Amino acid sequence: MWSITKVFILQIICILLLGGIKSSHAAVRRYTFVLQNSSHTRLCTNKTMLTINGQFPGPTIYARKGDLVIVDVINRAGQNITIHWHGVKMSRYPWSDGPEFVTQCPISPGTRDFDTLWWHAHSEWSRASVYDALIILPERNQPYPFPKPHAEVPILLGEWWNSDVQEVMEEFLANRGDPNVFDDFLINGQPGDLYSCSRQDTFRLTVEFGRTYLIRMVNAVMNNIMFFRIANHNITIIGSDATYTKQFSSDYITISPGQTIDFLLEANQPPSHYYMDSRAYASTGNFDNTTTTRILQYSRNYTIPSSPPLPTFPEFNDTSASVNYTTRLRSLANKKYPIDVPLNFTDILFFTLSINVRPCPLNAPSSVNNVTMVLPRTDILQAYYRNISGVYENDFPDNPPFHLITRKDGTAVNILDYNATMELVFQGTNTVAGVDHPMHLHGYSFYVVGFGLGNFGRVRDPPQYNLVDPPLMETIAVPVNGWTSIRFQANNPGVWFMHCHFERHVSWGMGMVFIVRNGRGPTTRMLPPPPDMPRC
Repeated sequence: MWSITKVFILQIICILLLGGIKSSHAAVRRYTFVLQNSSHTRLCTNKTMLTINGQFPGPTIYARKGDLVIVDVINRAGQNITIHWHGVKMSRYPWSDGPEFVTQCPISPGTRDFDTLWWHAHSEWSRASVYDALIILPERNQPYPFPKPHAEVPILLGEWWNSDVQEVMEEFLANRGDPNVFDDFLINGQPGDLYSCSRQDTFRLTVEFGRTYLIRMVNAVMNNIMFFRIANHNITIIGSDATYTKQFSSDYITISPGQTIDFLLEANQPPSHYYMDSRAYASTGNFDNTTTTRILQYSRNYTIPSSPPLPTFPEFNDTSASVNYTTRLRSLANKKYPIDVPLNFTDILFFTLSINVRPCPLNAPSSVNNVTMVLPRTDILQAYYRNISGVYENDFPDNPPFHLITRKDGTAVNILDYNATMELVFQGTNTVAGVDHPMHLHGYSFYVVGFGLGNFGRVRDPPQYNLVDPPLMETIAVPVNGWTSIRFQANNPGVWFMHCHFERHVSWGMGMVFIVRNGRGPTTRMLPPPPDMPRC
């Protein structure tokens, strides 16, 4: 989901894969992903962990708009895996979307899977080390809607665990409290020189005075919204979640897990060294309060400072800083880059996002509309396609119950008619402790038409919606004890997972599934599965 132009390329990818007309100028790019256990050292600690091709993070997928991308995934590790191509719409083809037991059974050790195209593992907590960027460049001779940058640089925010992540997850699920905190944040796989045993590997970005650089950033952190800032530099935001945005200047970024931000960095300060740092925004809960660093270094001769200037950040719990940044995101909404926000809608859904305490006082699962999602042992997509009964229920509620404290377990889906125009209001609750929720919907992008703090007002708030230039997003942070309203058109038939992108919350059950029915014509129906789908 890296590229700001990817919202266009992905539709072409699906057409090419699914039998459409291929451009004579399109290239076929094939990647092989071998899941394996490999040894890596950070913070003076060596550990063996899951990786792709022995790289951490990585590898990055590069393609150009119009290309056909094929990825062969081979599992040579000791556990099951699925790969999610985050932000790829998989038009009419949910079979390759990736969430285990929702759209596929996992790829078992010793087998392989074939996918078309942010990619990350979508099995338990494997994405802690199995992730990287998907960068789609424009077609040749197709300019960006801004001056061409001198260079393009991916920045991936991640984290390092000295402990075995699988063991951390199992202990977390057994104890039902917050998980143990990881040991440090990472930028492009490195902690930075504020951590032990890390100075020699600190990532450095060399720039030339007067030149402009396009930075493509993805937040691959498991459980934290992140602040990012470069000392003494302002940046220009130009895109988010694979869509161009109106440009605006800022001295910091707020980015949710799973979200991407594209920005221009102008090297316009006195040549020297400057820190590029990231640290957590956390409205509540247990979190790592350290800072990961990267050094921005200018070329030319100058006296290197013994201690480069550090950027100052908003406070860890500064909700206003987080929300105020997000409110500045706006679609271009012009003739070349129009919007298609639904103005009239078929259905209105109201989903509460809660941390619950009942029925068991030691149990603290998450829920959507008080339903804690339980994954089945046969994936929902197979059950829907093959009419297998007993796997899921069709009764996921459109609205929450009157009482939010007591919840229930369930594998329930919400069924939408093809081409239905939907308004969905997310409401954060304070049943245990309020917290932000970065919500991600597979198979779709959506327009964020409104949000606010406190409770949503059905009469008060809709007249204030932004229907002129709302941002088109794939992941949106619902603010702590606040609400967010989105709209989308259900024009992608299939089975699609929607969940909080905090791993601890989705592990507790903060997720649900939409089934979008087939349309009437042959091009509005879900395509059949590939012959080599993994079996449960």
